Amino acid sequence: MTPTLVRQHLPHAGAVPRVDLRARARDWSEIQERMLVPLYEAVYERLEVGPATRLLGLGCGSGLSLLMAAARGAAVTGVDVSPERMTLARERLLPETPGTRARPDIRLVEGSPRDTAVPGASGYTLVTAFEPIGCLAGDSEGLGGLLAEAAPLARRGAAVVLAGWGPPERCATASVMRVATKLAEPVRHWRPACRDDLEDVAQRAGLKPDGSGRVACPFGYADVDSAVRGLKSTGLFDAAMTATDQEQVDKELTEALHPHQRQDGTVWMPNVFRYLIARTP
Repeated sequence: MTPTLVRQHLPHAGAVPRVDLRARARDWSEIQERMLVPLYEAVYERLEVGPATRLLGLGCGSGLSLLMAAARGAAVTGVDVSPERMTLARERLLPETPGTRARPDIRLVEGSPRDTAVPGASGYTLVTAFEPIGCLAGDSEGLGGLLAEAAPLARRGAAVVLAGWGPPERCATASVMRVATKLAEPVRHWRPACRDDLEDVAQRAGLKPDGSGRVACPFGYADVDSAVRGLKSTGLFDAAMTATDQEQVDKELTEALHPHQRQDGTVWMPNVFRYLIARTP
């Protein structure tokens, strides 16, 4: 995880790591995405997500957060720029199974928030941006633009939820994430999460902060190989793979994960994430 879980975009043209995007999307869906389930649950519980909710999920990935909201009765719309992850989201939320009725209140859109607009439809009551920020310098870039597009589609006073990494001393994965920046320097550099990261993004987008919370989101993997695959599926290590190669990144990650491996071979890293609830004007 979105980032950490935020999918990082490379800062210069031509620097594209050689990766299998479909395999990466599958690793995200099957390994990494579930790490944020406690965050989704905490937000939905606090905001009483249910049949009256019209939710817009920014960067919805392979759709797990949308699936959880839909299970509560919410009408959900997800948007993402990754065709590979959107394919998996459709498999989850819009299965083409004989005898299965499609839910008209579930929509998936590949593109930008403005592409989700439906003329005459009532505005969204909740907008979520669950990919955590606050681990790499500049990792909130682009989020402001997404919020600026999404805010006009929401009702006045609608909740907008942003997520971020907690303090490094409470995030065991922070030490592992430094591998990405160590190998990619000076392209990317690590920085500790700041207390007001989320508030700064919200205020720049013209949103009014209206509460926050912290949630424990441990990262647990069956073995080191699963941990390496899951972490790489975030896209955070792309710049490192471009600066070196995939083999070197795998080696460095394996070494960084060693202190977190248990005797039974599983990997366990406690983390705390923070969320901010803001309101549209």
